[in-house]
Amino acid sequence: MNSDLLKRLFRAINQDNAEAINKLAQIIIKEEKEKGHHKLAEQLQNLLKTKTRRANTIKEATNNNILSVVENRNSRLIELPTAKRDNTPLFSFIEHSKLRHHMILHDFIEAKFAKIESEYTAQERLNKYNLKPIKKILLYGESGCGKTMSAERLAWNIGLPLLKVRFDSLLSSYFGESASNLRTIFDTSITVPCVVLIDECDFIATSRNSGRDIGEASRIVNMFLQLLDEYEPIGLIIATTNLKDKLDKALFRRFDESFEMIKPSLKEIEKVLKMTLSSIETAKNFDWIGLSDKMQGMSYAEIVKIAQNSAKSIILNGIHVLDDKTVYSYINDMKHNS
Repeated sequence: MNSDLLKRLFRAINQDNAEAINKLAQIIIKEEKEKGHHKLAEQLQNLLKTKTRRANTIKEATNNNILSVVENRNSRLIELPTAKRDNTPLFSFIEHSKLRHHMILHDFIEAKFAKIESEYTAQERLNKYNLKPIKKILLYGESGCGKTMSAERLAWNIGLPLLKVRFDSLLSSYFGESASNLRTIFDTSITVPCVVLIDECDFIATSRNSGRDIGEASRIVNMFLQLLDEYEPIGLIIATTNLKDKLDKALFRRFDESFEMIKPSLKEIEKVLKMTLSSIETAKNFDWIGLSDKMQGMSYAEIVKIAQNSAKSIILNGIHVLDDKTVYSYINDMKHNS
């Protein structure tokens, strides 16, 4: 196999590009046939067919709310739970290949994620010494600072599917059903290796002293606290909130780790800009530092949006090089509309 083909294959594997991998595999099979290696070519073709059948099975399972998981190298399909009254799914899940995982974060936050990932990988060794890895994580901070994406990144790096709790199915107007649905969610997550994401958990964890309806709402909070106490997951559970101050104070003790996802510093802003615009040609005198300084105080999501809008504008106008004036105009628009 020539070196160029090898590089293309490994690049496709690194990007998890199934279509490109399949095309390159067909090229390799064709080359082996041309070399007279018919038996090897046949074996490779059969392996490729097996992989394709498995991919189709997983795709079909996804459409039917069935999760495909791998445990100890053995695959199995698991039907995800549904709400008792209307049979709507309590989880939505994102296929591993679609998880967002390229992130630029403050060094100390990056170190925290690296610690979580390394402890999960080494959990068997830790268990021998009666030490438990970090498995229950609370992320808080302003909107757009990467809380949800962080859950996807963790799932990607430890190789688990991501299950996101659906509040539209969880919460019910019928007495006791919301708490019952919540227990069903936890019962599933302790038997399936996965990352469970409870996004905007303040829906079910607002302080019991907040003055809200003390009936069903309080019952859900109590159930959530109890389930977290008992929770011994195979994977991870990650809760996020933009409203840290409104959470029940008892909630924080239930998590192994809780920390704030903060806005990017000047260094991170420049890195995000360069990563987002990496496929676009920029002017030689492009003012990366000045643009980054102008964006201080913005969230990661706002910075990415500005960069993407700038890139789209020159493409749609048939311009091949992006100048900093275009980006400055979108920064001003963002600040004017905020």
